[in-house]
Formats: sequence, C-alpha cells, structure tokens
Amino acid sequence: MVEFLVTWLVSALAVLVTAWVVPGLAIANFTTALIAAPIFGMVNAVVKPLLVLFTLPLTILSLGLFLLVVNAIAFGLVGYLTPGFTVSGFFPALFGSFVLSIVSSLLNNFLKGEDKSSIV
Repeated sequence: MVEFLVTWLVSALAVLVTAWVVPGLAIANFTTALIAAPIFGMVNAVVKPLLVLFTLPLTILSLGLFLLVVNAIAFGLVGYLTPGFTVSGFFPALFGSFVLSIVSSLLNNFLKGEDKSSIV
C-alpha cells in the first residue's frame, strides 16, 4: 500500500514539474495533479492501446513516428478529462508527453536508488 501511495505522489509531482516546464500546460494546484496522475494511468492502460491498435497502419508507414502523435492525443485527453489541468494545443501535449516521461523516469530511478541503498 505504501509503494502505491509513493508511486501516486511521484506521478503527481512529475505532472506538476511537467506543467511548470512546458509552456502551454497549466495546472491549478497539487490536488489537481493528484487527480491527473491516476487519470494518466487509466488513459495509458485503456485508451492508448486502442489508439495504437487503430493507428497501426499509419504507425508502420511512418516507421513508428506516429506513436508520438498517439502520445500527444493521450496527453491531451488527460487534460480534457482533468478539471484544472489545461493543455492548450497539440505541441504542448507533444512536448508534455516527452517531459513527463523523462521526469517520471528520473524520479522513479531516484526512488529506486534510495531504496537499494537503504536496504544494503
């Protein structure tokens, strides 16, 4: 249960950092980020695989580059579904998806590194 809460808080923090770094993204407060984090999880688990499946011919023709568009669509959908989280267009959604994945990876690696050093 604790690991779930830590992951949720780290995801919310990643959303806050992404909104702070990328122009065109706005988030009202930390509570909005706490709401956006599980919505990101649901969109990535349910909607994104369907988008990838339906756009597979375009993805193959573009040698995988169309997956960037799918990521931006998923990011924009989270902005639409989350009150207080605004995505003002395609390019902020595209850059936001890049930044969110990088920030999320860095924070998760930092926490996993902390766990390993505290156990040993």
